[in-house]
Amino acid sequence: MRQNQNRWMAIAGWIAAIIGLCVLIVTLAGAIPSNYWWIRVWDFPRLIILTVGGVALIMLVLLKFRWRWSAGAVLLAALLYQAGHIYPYTWLASAEAGVVEVSDEERSAHCFTALSLNVLQDNRDYRRTIDLIEAERPDLLLLMEIDQAWLDAMEPVLVDYRHRFEAPLSNKYGMVFATRLRATDGRILNLAEAETPSVHATLHTPAGQSFRLAALHPRPPHPGQDTQERDAEIAIAAMMTRDTEMPALSIGDFNDVGWSETAQLFRRTGRYVDPRIGRGFYATFPASWPAFRWPLDHVFFTEELALLHLSIGAGVGSDHLPVHAEICLVPGEGRELNNPEEAEADDAEDIEEVM
Repeated sequence: MRQNQNRWMAIAGWIAAIIGLCVLIVTLAGAIPSNYWWIRVWDFPRLIILTVGGVALIMLVLLKFRWRWSAGAVLLAALLYQAGHIYPYTWLASAEAGVVEVSDEERSAHCFTALSLNVLQDNRDYRRTIDLIEAERPDLLLLMEIDQAWLDAMEPVLVDYRHRFEAPLSNKYGMVFATRLRATDGRILNLAEAETPSVHATLHTPAGQSFRLAALHPRPPHPGQDTQERDAEIAIAAMMTRDTEMPALSIGDFNDVGWSETAQLFRRTGRYVDPRIGRGFYATFPASWPAFRWPLDHVFFTEELALLHLSIGAGVGSDHLPVHAEICLVPGEGRELNNPEEAEADDAEDIEEVM
């Protein structure tokens, strides 16, 4: 009996050691400053790595075998590295964007709602997305992975919008942006890669205040697709909004997580705040994995804007969940409430390297 018990403990120890080794390898890979897709993909599942590695660490500590403490210490260091990346996106951290309080009159003059959704091009359940838009009636609507069939299906709800920017494509990077706010200087651009559109425009609140909008959906890292173009598009968008010297809002499926080096550089370069910091992941992908989603769909804004509401909606048949936000252009209150991260000394050099 004891011999069988020892054998099973040895097997469990080997399993824990193998899992711990895998966690260590992907942690080290993710720490390498490289654009290769097989390295950058490890930016995404940090919560999964942390959870699996935590189970392995408990097994290593509880099982009695040689070198368990040394192995456990190395694994703990890897887990602390993973935890350091996602810590800001927990309630334990300080919020970077405060919540503004406005009267009904101020809300109607200075605030606007936004809805961002990657619809999943192959999802043909148009009705659920239409119902979502009709229920929310957002002032800003961004739909991604839009092909011509999706654009035709959305016409009954898009017709209500004052301005529309449409780039339907069959390659899963089509986009439509629609707004009830007045829009000027609006353009659809391919910033870093052909047939990968983004929308850039100046929008005006009902009170007449202006701000810049950037709506992005760059390509993700995958076999055959490294991250040079994705990182360049994100960097260019940050510099474009910064150079206007106007309040700015950036939304979309960045195919990147908020804790990545690219996203952090984007925030500092564009002088953005991330309303999820200090509040939670607000994870949107994959919709079918509730316990292990990560935040691919983003809402960033400069300190002149202030958050009134942010939430993730229920699924509508896509592999992404919709993002809902209500934001107010109130420069005085925004500067008091928001705490954007300061630029680092080598940010300009990093941007130049990305470009």
